[in-house]
Amino acid sequence: MKVIHLLGIAGVADNERAPARRWASRLEWPMVGVALWIVLQWYLEETGSLPYAAARVADWLVWLAFLLETLFLTVQVRDKRSYLLGNWLNLLIITVGFPYFWHFAPLIGLLRSMRLVRVVALLLRMSKSARRLLGQHKLGATLIVAFGTMLLSGIFITRIDPSVGDVWDGMWWAWVTMATVGYGDVVPHTGAGRLFASLVVLFGVVLISMLTANLAAFFIGSDVEKIEAEEKETDRLLKDISVRLARVEQMLEAQQNKRD
Repeated sequence: MKVIHLLGIAGVADNERAPARRWASRLEWPMVGVALWIVLQWYLEETGSLPYAAARVADWLVWLAFLLETLFLTVQVRDKRSYLLGNWLNLLIITVGFPYFWHFAPLIGLLRSMRLVRVVALLLRMSKSARRLLGQHKLGATLIVAFGTMLLSGIFITRIDPSVGDVWDGMWWAWVTMATVGYGDVVPHTGAGRLFASLVVLFGVVLISMLTANLAAFFIGSDVEKIEAEEKETDRLLKDISVRLARVEQMLEAQQNKRD
């Protein structure tokens, strides 16, 4: 059994039906958007910027999104038992994270923190697709990953290290840290903040390198496409000339035969 099965984030298997794999790929990015909203909602609730009623509606919508995704993919796959066993974390989160329980459970804070487990599970599940997209020199996907990393890091650092300031200062810090610029205007002071900053620096070096490589590949790819288009046009013209020369030779041979 693979590690992803033990963690409950296996997703749809590669040997499953084509429609199931296709729908799993289509639903990945919308669910990442849901995961980003979970982190943003967590920050807004911690800072008191989101009304209680709006937060409870958002809780139900997030839970419903995970429930519908699991049900839909379960219907699409051929081996439903293997899919549910390989994605047991989804079932646990959907069951324990049922918002109605939060009104009666004494451990309401622990149950609500399960939403962050959903974020980690989605990011781990997306790692394979992200590597595939980055490996294909997808500039747009790389920019999305960079923006999402900046957003999440900026939100997390404000909760880990209060000295950073608000979320806008956190995102500014995350961007200059990922870019290894480090202006020094916003600096974490706690041990947890500095540890998290070191991880952001390491990830930023890799991500910025990928962004630079993909940007270069994007421009080089455009030039290659132009050259290939010109070569195709040249080949077409040469073929057209060859056909015309063949016709001229046939006409000359025909006239020569008539004279003979």
